[in-house]
Formats: sequence, C-alpha cells, structure tokens
Amino acid sequence: MGDTFRVVTSDFVNLVITTSGDSYACQRRFPKSITIAELKGKMELQTGASAATMSLELYDKENVLVAKLNNDGALLGSYHIDNDMRLHVIDKFILRNEFENVSQVEKYDIPKEEYDKREDTVKSFLQRNKLGKYNEEEMAAREEARKKAIEEQIETAKKFKAGDRCEISVPGQPKRRGTIKYVGELNGKSGWWVGVHYDEPLGKHNGTVDGKTYFVCPDKYGAFVKPTYVEVGDFPEENDLDEEI
Repeated sequence: MGDTFRVVTSDFVNLVITTSGDSYACQRRFPKSITIAELKGKMELQTGASAATMSLELYDKENVLVAKLNNDGALLGSYHIDNDMRLHVIDKFILRNEFENVSQVEKYDIPKEEYDKREDTVKSFLQRNKLGKYNEEEMAAREEARKKAIEEQIETAKKFKAGDRCEISVPGQPKRRGTIKYVGELNGKSGWWVGVHYDEPLGKHNGTVDGKTYFVCPDKYGAFVKPTYVEVGDFPEENDLDEEI
C-alpha cells in the first residue's frame, strides 16, 4: 500500500501587528484557539486601541487582504491564517506616535474628575454611544450568555468519564484521538475541561499545568480541551503498522 501522510498544523501563529495612522509594527505569537473578541482584548493592551471600537484586518505576505475579522465569536484558527501574515488594527481613537517612545514623554496623570468631564476621550465616546462596558444591556446579555455557555459545557462534561475513548475536533486543527483522563475544573480557568491523553505526541504537556498534576502521561501527549470539542465513542487507536512492511 502507499505511504500515509498526515498534515499537522501548529496550535500557534506568528503575526506582524500594524496600526492605522502610525508606523507602529511588531511581531507577536497567538494561539489559534482564541476568539476574535479575546484577540481584540490583547490588541487593546498592545496598541492602545479600544476593543469596543477597533476593527481587525488580516493581510497575506503579499499585502493582499485575506479577511476582515469582524466575528467576535469566531476562533482565530477558523480563518485562513499563516505565519508572518499581517494583522492590521484600525481605530480612530488609537494612541499614536507620541507614545511610541515613552522615554521622551513627561509623565502626567490627569485627575479622574477632570478626565470624566472631558468630551474628547475614549471613555466619553464609549459612554455617549453606549459601547463596551457602558452598554448595560449588552454587558448583561454577554454575562448571561457566558454563564449559559459554562452551564452547557458542564452538562456536556458530566457525560464523560476517565477511560472513555474520544476524538477531538477543534476548528482549524486536525482531528486527534485519545483517552479521557480527567473531567472537571482547572485552577484559574472558568467552566469544566476535559483532560486527554492523545495517541500521538500532538498535545501540549504531560498532564501537569501551572504546577498541578491532573493526570499523568508522556510529555506532549496531554491536553485540556473544552467539552464542546470532545466526542466520545468507538474511536480505536489509529495504527499504521499495516501500511508498511
């Protein structure tokens, strides 16, 4: 029989970050498993743009627009994305050139009362237009959706048990098979997670995360995934021994 080839993509991607209206540029590494909303949060810290008002565009190495990342709930890895592509941050409120070299800037902290009275700040814009955390209805809806999603994850996770065979299907990544070793909470993480011992070294660790051991397996064979991406069933270990002599 012919050889069997398997293409495995990295869980991370390196992107060049640029912003509108200035010469700011840097390279950063991101997990493909984060949502666009989470990516915007990281860009807020990185560029000074507001996550509530920014828009993101993805360009290939030839500077051709690949996609506008306008679905906050989508995973970064669900887009056609590759290393060294350019992530362009657009926001008219972005902090520009005067902050690129802070060593030359005299530091001044504006009193909170004076800042709150000004009408030309990002905060005042968000308040006037009821965006981000200043939209109480939206924030309440987001919190309700977050709680509901966690509850659904927990209910799904309760159907799993250690020893179950499973197949993991994370968007933008190849399917992986393994055995469930842990179901429950992780320190510092919301919701429940499923600890999996993969059949192949396609994981991230050995079952120990942040100094706590949840299960034991060889290094790079272990991973924790959301219950949503786990399917339990008759998934025997893939064996390619019959493909070679």
